[in-house]
Amino acid sequence: MFNTPANPQTLLFVHAHPDDEALLTAGTMARARAEGHRVLLLVATDGAAGLTSDEFADSLGSVRQLELELSAEILGVDKVISWAYPDSGLHAENLSGFAHMNIESAANTLIEIIHEEHVTVLIGYDPSGGYGHPDHLQIHRVVREAYRRLSGTCTLFEATLPREPIATTVNAAARMHLTPPEFNPREFEQAWTPRKEITHRVNVRPFLDQKRAAIQAHASQAHADGTVRTLAVLSNLPRPLFAAFMGTEYFVKVG
Repeated sequence: MFNTPANPQTLLFVHAHPDDEALLTAGTMARARAEGHRVLLLVATDGAAGLTSDEFADSLGSVRQLELELSAEILGVDKVISWAYPDSGLHAENLSGFAHMNIESAANTLIEIIHEEHVTVLIGYDPSGGYGHPDHLQIHRVVREAYRRLSGTCTLFEATLPREPIATTVNAAARMHLTPPEFNPREFEQAWTPRKEITHRVNVRPFLDQKRAAIQAHASQAHADGTVRTLAVLSNLPRPLFAAFMGTEYFVKVG
């Protein structure tokens, strides 16, 4: 995915919310840094619309910024860039949120950063925005627009997961009534990326301790309204299971 330290790269990972970096690309970021590359992390929103417990509800945006900085420190990130757009919410209900921002304007700002930081590898999201969050979809659109206008200045990869095992797991959970009544498992039939379309698989098993610590840094996202969320489940998995689920990170090379 990136060359050897003899030809160091500057990688810019573009994410929607604090904690997305920990779940999707933490191992790749830590590996790139360990191999001598420069790693930048851009997060577009403040994450203030995320689900959380009463403990964090009143100041969620500022809490999540601190969590992001801790995660970045754990992973060895060289620079964190926070756009701090308002979080759009799961259904884009916040009309001042990032999902409603002008794509060209955001792409202009991204292009400026790419030129200023001499970025050679750009990482965005797949066309489905992973599980379809409006802010994730907007990241895909903005990064693709910037990449189109850069005309080969950098290489673009899109972070993703293999669709098939996730859809199977979600359907099984729904059949066992482990999901909320309003949850529609069929939505995941178009989420993420078909396995055959994934071009790069990055082995991050040597960096699983950093990846787990980065996930755990986002404590505000581990619990909400008395329920345990995916973040908490993943961060507490026994090491063999954590390695099985989180030991590989997935990307599609664009163009």
